Amino acid sequence: MALMYSSAVVYIREEQNNLSAVLLILTFSFLIDTPFGQMPVLEIDGKKYAQSLAISRYLGRKYGLAGNDIEEDFEIDQIVDFVNDIRASAASVEYEQDAANKEVKHEENMKNKYPFQLNKLSEIITKNNGFLALGRLTWADFVFVGMFDYLKKMLRMPDLEEQYPIFKKPIETVLSNPKLKAYLDSAPKKEF
Repeated sequence: MALMYSSAVVYIREEQNNLSAVLLILTFSFLIDTPFGQMPVLEIDGKKYAQSLAISRYLGRKYGLAGNDIEEDFEIDQIVDFVNDIRASAASVEYEQDAANKEVKHEENMKNKYPFQLNKLSEIITKNNGFLALGRLTWADFVFVGMFDYLKKMLRMPDLEEQYPIFKKPIETVLSNPKLKAYLDSAPKKEF
């Protein structure tokens, strides 16, 4: 990372009037102080921790949103990994550089992969009474809700919750949490 930072310093000296160079150096200088040079980061008592799922799992345990035993934790983990598999399927298409190949991959996934994955996820949420795991609110629900808009964009399904109405249940449950709702109501709105 120090090498990347040094390269960024050289670049900014060469392009002093280039705003993107300024943003690049600010990004690199910030990321140097993260455990793996990326976001997200959770800082506790001055120590920084990284990786979104590790952070989610930790917060789930800390706030009673994890399993009651190792098997329940395993169930939550497998569901979160499955949701992440859906995300990865769509991301592999979206980040394809060749436009024609991107469309071919998207059509293949729309026909052969997404229906199975999304139907399976719908079955799981239905079986769990509107939750992702254990028939109750867990950290998996928060991960799903946090990723949902991204999934809609990456899958190219802006009406995903209309096609799979059960997906609305965990979204409504998580977003109705009073503390989370208060935070989201006061947070700046960002479109992506």
